[in-house]
Amino acid sequence: MPVARRLLRGVPRRRPARGLLSHLDARSSPGPSSLVRVRRHRGHQRPPVLLPQQIQAILDGCAVYDSAAGRWVGNLRDRLLFATLAESGMRLGELLGMRISDFVMGRGGTPFVEIVPRDDNPNGARVKMMRPRRVYVGADLERLFADYLTHLACRAAEVGAAVNVDCPLWVNLDRPPLLAPLREGTIRDKVTALKRRGIGPPGWTPHWLRHSHATALLLGGIPDWVVSRRLGHAHVQTTLDLYGWVSEDEALRVAANWKKYTDGWQVADGR
Repeated sequence: MPVARRLLRGVPRRRPARGLLSHLDARSSPGPSSLVRVRRHRGHQRPPVLLPQQIQAILDGCAVYDSAAGRWVGNLRDRLLFATLAESGMRLGELLGMRISDFVMGRGGTPFVEIVPRDDNPNGARVKMMRPRRVYVGADLERLFADYLTHLACRAAEVGAAVNVDCPLWVNLDRPPLLAPLREGTIRDKVTALKRRGIGPPGWTPHWLRHSHATALLLGGIPDWVVSRRLGHAHVQTTLDLYGWVSEDEALRVAANWKKYTDGWQVADGR
């Protein structure tokens, strides 16, 4: 594979067992081996991805900004939710466990999202392997978050509830129980509703946004190890197993302008 040229190679630490007359055969001496072994993806299938125009259709299917009225029309929470999945590559469980304080606005710097493992989320959401990490995001997502936070505060004031930085970020805004943490089933129902309207390809799920995020970064030239850390993989081998095909697929690069799509994403300090 072309990616193999970028991997360090060395001699195995442990030499294989040698036979009695092995010294007569020079071929038995250990040769260099790859420090990171590239395996084929399980099932020989590529992870499904959403093209940028399909992701944009999903976002617009949730809410759009009405310039004449000066406000968002539709469900702003759902637009921010799917936009966060697309731009951060987070897992759905990591997203649903977020609190308001986990989205840190840039204030002149680069905004980021803190993925914090917690055992006490009311909706049962958990971070996989309970490993914390930080994901930097773009200014467009920061502005969308600010609009949603204003909407959330106004809705809480209407029902006489207090909101602080320790409150869940994703809550029910229109149906009882009001301001209760969002559950995974609600997201699945939203995806089903979008599919009924013909938005998105058949069979897509929220996890496709994670695959699309990784694919877009690799096509944009981000190193494998950076993508691995951003996705929260325990080993870079997992990233290579899932997305090693990306560098060879020039047809996908032509089919969608991934470089333009990732221009607003900011990754600092290799995290």
